[in-house]
Formats: sequence, structure tokens, C-alpha cells
Amino acid sequence: MKKIIKIFLPDFLINIYHLALAYLGAFIYGFPSGKLIVIGVLGTRGKTSTANLIWSILDAAGEKAGLTGTANFRIGREEHLNKYHMTMPGRFVLQKLLRKMVNAGCRYAVIETPSEGVEQWRHKGIFYDAALLTKLYPEYMAVHKWDYERCKKMHLKVFEGLHRQPRKTVDGKNVPKIIVVNSDNEEKNLFLKPRADKKITYGLNPGAGLTATSVKTENGTVSFEAGGEKYELGTKGTFNVSNALGAIAIADALGIDKRFIKKGLKNMSVIPGRMEKINEGQNFDAFVDYAHDGPSLAAALNAAGETKKGGGKIIIVVGAEGGGRDKKKRPVMGRLAAEKGDYVVVTSVDPYEDNPDEIIEDIVDAAEKSGKIRNENLFAISGRREGIRQALKLAQKSDFVLITGKGAEQSMIIGSKTIPWDDRRIVREEIKEVVKLKK
Repeated sequence: MKKIIKIFLPDFLINIYHLALAYLGAFIYGFPSGKLIVIGVLGTRGKTSTANLIWSILDAAGEKAGLTGTANFRIGREEHLNKYHMTMPGRFVLQKLLRKMVNAGCRYAVIETPSEGVEQWRHKGIFYDAALLTKLYPEYMAVHKWDYERCKKMHLKVFEGLHRQPRKTVDGKNVPKIIVVNSDNEEKNLFLKPRADKKITYGLNPGAGLTATSVKTENGTVSFEAGGEKYELGTKGTFNVSNALGAIAIADALGIDKRFIKKGLKNMSVIPGRMEKINEGQNFDAFVDYAHDGPSLAAALNAAGETKKGGGKIIIVVGAEGGGRDKKKRPVMGRLAAEKGDYVVVTSVDPYEDNPDEIIEDIVDAAEKSGKIRNENLFAISGRREGIRQALKLAQKSDFVLITGKGAEQSMIIGSKTIPWDDRRIVREEIKEVVKLKK
């Protein structure tokens, strides 16, 4: 019904509808963000990890903080998985969560703010104090009318509106307006232009205000130096160094002591569905990761290469969602999986109304062109559980099985049906069955 209505309603009426809902939700719950120090985390990659690292630093510093994001919600140390299949949930849900944070005594709120959320005015009625831009890769979505420039414009709206947000006083102290930008982005100057009290850059390339040196991975543990301090991460993968730098930059701007920053980064060992290890006593490694496009898939596969034991092989489960997402990413993912994985299993993610077999074949075709052989080291399996099972059956001692595409999402959308789903639960169940078969 919603899709039919959208076809006939002009864009300006749809915008008014979304805007009205946003302010109505904020009004009903008493504009709770006005009582919190709100940190918005934006970008097309790294939002969830960066947001959770910020939360962990605040927690380590003894600050009660809330979080809303793609994978999870936090109210202080109480954590729930995001069941809504969207990074920024509906306005009433979001405002209710912020109200719960206030009622629970939270001082901070870390809010993942995706461009599609801004496109639908979900950020309105939220009073931001800081905006952080992670990595901005070209992303083409139906919600932005397949226009990357519009995607960038939506991100920029939050930065440009920051100085117009109400000035807050929390615990008798004025809260500054802060902009933090990953300077590895080509568009960095665009996001540094808006007004703010503090502007900080970070990045892996020279020239950033905060950068990392001496990056090392030993026994799967990542360490690095930044700003004359040594840091160690509880999370896997050197790709998280960039995310950690963003969290450090925000914490510095907020005046958090370095010892708490170090403690927070080390304490965060599990981010739901982000290189999350599944251990049921098997003699191979199994990890679940949200990677759902070329850059994130490359990062996850690189992390697998850094973490796997000795001569173990990498077995990857890969797929792509339908429903208004960029089709051009499918062959990129197929090529990457074929080049960096020893075995590739292509299966469904969230096809929505699209034909799942067409999505799978787009990926398989690219994997074949990159040297993989169907039914030998490349498998096309439509059913996701069956695809995961096939990958686990292939695993031998010391191998590394990487299941990508959904992370900790709590449902799968096939056609008009939404079914309960959690890759981590499915992997646990299937490992137990596979281990029984191998005994």
C-alpha cells in the first residue's frame, strides 16, 4: 500500500509527511535530545563500529551513554539488537529510545545517522552537538534517486545544521559544537566548511590532525600509535584502526582522559555482527560480518587473512540484497570473493521483491571470470541456511569461515514476507550439526 501511495503522491507532500512525523515524535516524548549530549556518526562505512567504540570510551570514563545504530541499541550497559532492519528506526521508536536514555540517567547519546535517514527527515527533532564523518564511499540507492551527489548532500545537511542547533548546558558546562572528519575522504573540505567550535581531522594518510603509526597485528590483536599514545583494540581487523581514530578524536574533543580512551578501545571486544566470532568448539574459525558491498567485503577478507591460522583456507559466504540497492556492486563482490577466498558460497541475503537467483548469478558470473570453478570451489545456493551449511561442511582444521551480508540483523526479507533470522544463531546451529557429521 505504501509503495502505491508513493507513486501518486508528489515528493513535497511525502517530505511534509516525514517532517511532520519527526517533530510529532519529538514533541510526544518531550524533545529528549535537548537533555543529552548528542553525537551523530555519519558516513557510508564504519558507522556502527565507530559508534560502539565511542560508547565504550564513554562507558570506561564512567559516563552513562546511550546508542542507536544498525546493529544495536544501548541504554547505559543495557543492550538490545536492532530488530527494525534500518539503521535509524521510525521517529517514534527513535524518540522513545532517547527518552529512555534520559530517564535512565544517560548524559550522552551516540546516534548513527545514515543518509537515507536524513532523506526521510528522521534526524529532525534531534539536537546534535557533534557530527563525525567516517568513510564516504560512492553509494547509489533508490531513496537518493540513484544520485551519489544527493547522498553526499544528505550527509552534509547534518554538518551544516549543527551550529543552528540549540546550545546546551549540561552539569553547568557549555557543550561545544564539534565537527570531526575523516581526512581520507576526497570531500573532507566540504564537511569541514560548516561552522563549529571545534574541528578535528583524523585519517590513515599523512596530513590528518590525528593519524596512526606503527599499526601491528599480533595473534589477531591490533595495536597502533596515535598522538604519542599507544592503543590496543579489542576488535579484529586493521580496518578498525580508522574507526578507532574517529572515536579517539571525538573523545579528545569532549575532554575524555587518555587512559579511559585506551580502556574503552580495549574493552570493546564484540560489536554485534561485526567480525563476530562464533565458537562452538569446532577446529576451525567462524566469523559473522555485516560486509555487504565491495569496500566492506575487502576489509573483512583482509581481516580474515590477518587472523587465520597457518595454512588455513578462507571460505566465504557472500551475497547481495535487492530492494533498491545498487546492482553494480554485485560483480565487484564476486570478483573480490574469488580473488581473496579459497572457496566461495554465493547465497541470498535480503532479495526483497527482486529475483534471488538473478542476484546470485550476477555474483557467481564475476567469480567465475576471476578463476573460480562452479561446484568445485564456487557454489551457488539460494537458501541461506543451506549456503551457510555448505561453507561449514567445507571447513577443515585451521580454516577460516567468513559469513557476510547480514551481520546481527534479526530478520530476512523475501518478497513481501519478513521472517525471523539471525546469522549468528544459524551458524551456531549448523556448526553443531556439521561437527556431528564429521565425527
